[in-house]
Amino acid sequence: MSRRAWLLFTALSLIWGIPYLMIKVAVRDLDPVVVAFGRTFIGALILLPVALRRGALRPVLSRWKWLLVYTVVEMVGPWWLLGHAETRLTSSTAGLLLAVVPLIAAIILVSTGHDRFDSRRLLGLAIGLAGVITLVGLDVHLDDLLSVGAVMITAIGYAVGPIIINRKLADLPPMGVITGSLIGAAAIFAPFAVWLRPSHVGAAAGWSVLGLAVICTAVAFLAFFALIAEAGPARATVITYINPAVAILLGVLVLHEQFTVGIAIGFPLVILGSVLATARTRAPALEPLEEPVAP
Repeated sequence: MSRRAWLLFTALSLIWGIPYLMIKVAVRDLDPVVVAFGRTFIGALILLPVALRRGALRPVLSRWKWLLVYTVVEMVGPWWLLGHAETRLTSSTAGLLLAVVPLIAAIILVSTGHDRFDSRRLLGLAIGLAGVITLVGLDVHLDDLLSVGAVMITAIGYAVGPIIINRKLADLPPMGVITGSLIGAAAIFAPFAVWLRPSHVGAAAGWSVLGLAVICTAVAFLAFFALIAEAGPARATVITYINPAVAILLGVLVLHEQFTVGIAIGFPLVILGSVLATARTRAPALEPLEEPVAP
């Protein structure tokens, strides 16, 4: 890759590893719906001028139904559920659990007949699931299992979202799809955010929401499109395997979360399993997914 591609790759690996930390800080003072609304609304405001200048919004209007499905699956459900989960789980645990997204995507593609498992990919699936079981078994308390379930539903949404992009929206301008989705998500969150609005917002929570919107959403997607143009979609997706490490590191160093035995054992198992389970078969029935997802 070029030097510019490496810079974009490094930046995105960091940027999409920090949302878990920011969400954890924000939900201490704000309802998760308010956090999700702030992220989508501000992110949409930043990207809207870019999308309008490129004429990227008009083409997506003809497929607004699929855009709405993508918005609910990729943003509305996941960003609300992840916020609720992080009111109980550490940011490190949430980040590591979401590393199973490639595993879930592989299962979905195989179960729908668009891909197949060979022995190596089956081994990867087993290793990855063993990593999740290790993490949950060693680190998660019984009364936190609902939060684990919320993160796993989020992971399913993150796995389904790019499949919808590839099947129904792939020929549309990516900037139009993302901007339209942010606008739609903000509109869905708006009435609930008004109802649950706080009387006071602490500085840490406010800066975290702003960071989520500006850095982890607007800047991240612009950088991601630039990385795809510079290095291609296949190399761009490798950041999926690095983000959890960043999330764990930031959780330990910034929020002083414990680096537990469950993380120490579960993290390498999940990442190794994801790499093996998403490796191409000799005769793939489907092109690989071209977009990782923003946490």
